Amino acid sequence: MIRTSFKVSKSFLLRRWLMAYTFLFLLFSCTKAQVVPDNVQTPTNKQVNISIDAAKTFQTIEHFGASDAWSCQFVGNWPESKKNGIADLLFSQDTTANGQPKGVGLSLWRFNIGAGSAAVGDDSGIRDEWRRVESFLDNDGSYHWDRQAGQIWFLNAAKQRNVKNFLAFTNSPPIQFTVNKKAYASNGKSNLSADKFDTFADFLATVIKGVKDKTGILFNYVSPVNEPQWEWSDGGQEGTPFNNTEIAGITRSLSASLLKANLSTKINIAEAGELNFLYAKDNLVKGYQITDFFEASSSNYVGNLPNLEKAISGHSYFTSSPFIQARDKRKLLSESVATIPNLKYWMSEYCILGDNAGEMDGNKKDLGIDPALYVARTIHNDLVNGNATAWHWWLSISPYDYKDGLIYIDKNKTDGNFSASKMLWAFGNFSRFVRPNAERIATTVENENTQNNLFQVSSYKDLAQKQLITVVINSDINPVDVNLTLSNVKVSTVKAYITSKDADLKPLPSTSTKQKITVPARSIITLVGNLE
Repeated sequence: MIRTSFKVSKSFLLRRWLMAYTFLFLLFSCTKAQVVPDNVQTPTNKQVNISIDAAKTFQTIEHFGASDAWSCQFVGNWPESKKNGIADLLFSQDTTANGQPKGVGLSLWRFNIGAGSAAVGDDSGIRDEWRRVESFLDNDGSYHWDRQAGQIWFLNAAKQRNVKNFLAFTNSPPIQFTVNKKAYASNGKSNLSADKFDTFADFLATVIKGVKDKTGILFNYVSPVNEPQWEWSDGGQEGTPFNNTEIAGITRSLSASLLKANLSTKINIAEAGELNFLYAKDNLVKGYQITDFFEASSSNYVGNLPNLEKAISGHSYFTSSPFIQARDKRKLLSESVATIPNLKYWMSEYCILGDNAGEMDGNKKDLGIDPALYVARTIHNDLVNGNATAWHWWLSISPYDYKDGLIYIDKNKTDGNFSASKMLWAFGNFSRFVRPNAERIATTVENENTQNNLFQVSSYKDLAQKQLITVVINSDINPVDVNLTLSNVKVSTVKAYITSKDADLKPLPSTSTKQKITVPARSIITLVGNLE
């Protein structure tokens, strides 16, 4: 029995050894030769031809921006290394030794002039302490310029990093002036009576001058109302509704106050809560604002004020999906703006809110590439189809579990961790390279996936920087090979920067417009060519 068992075991081991040898040989052979079975096909990159004509120009880009609400009031008091790290991400135009951008180079910073809800604490009625804001104004009429110190820190940090444009905005007039003595409204009614318009205007002019004296920064723009179509009566944050007649009255008072104070700051209106309110006729009391404010025959006409910026501002919330409908709304907006000579459109506030027709849920923060691609498509839609000259994000720094932040932080007043989202870097594919005074120029895309709108391209000519900038968004699951054809412009070398699942504005090897450029799946690439 013992001998027989031995013979069987030896034969069994020999067969196992031969099987293992054969398996290793085949594995090694397949790895070296990359053998693919006949019935499996490798994916083929989609081919796209892009024609760029520099002779056909559209709008001139003015700025890309974001706001300091509401976290900067606290983060501005964090340790120096951390708040400087955040400021670099937002404002820096520098690069590392290998060409990696340190930040997204915002060209405008929005400063929230508070209404004073923070001073009264829980009695303010605003549930979230982080959404209460200090005010420079005291009940006795005195001003205290040591307040809003965290926000002032970020204002100075932006200036130190070469930001040139600054905008002051309010969500509510100071609580000393409001009807209910709170920083939010009651029963959806305006919280500022007409006899306080001049007082509110003088307050804004005083703040603009006070901040200039403290920091040396003169706000280029002031925006006195915010999303006036909404009720702002739930205690969620500072805010008040206004109708068009009230907005016109506030704007006239503010114009006079700025002139009296000898301030060159321009007024921007009207921060519409949705784009529809700018051009649609379905709400003539709070909507149809392009015509109501800028058509000379209107009773609410303010277009003749010497210090009113010739721009109408609106927010892209709830109008970014589905893509085709969003495109068509922006085309209607652009056509309406074009009826007023020299009028411009600013997209002055956006983050991902709502369910967006099932395309992207605004709940739950996501630092990955999916929301970043969605944001990039929205920016493209606003710039290309809405003809926007400015594009501004809402919360630059967020402590919340929403897709509302470029940078996310621990909800801690004195210290904490911070993380950059892919939405920051996708925004940077535009803001870091499409600088103020660049002109958008014509691009024609052939062989694009028009059914699902997974591929977008826009181009910009910057004569001051001597650059041609092209932003390519590929939301498809397959790579795309791009062939460029240029007209009325010559470009030498081209640098490329990619944002993807694994990259944050990562620089790629230089190429030329004569070479095929591959845009990886689910990525955004900015091509920066040097003009000859």
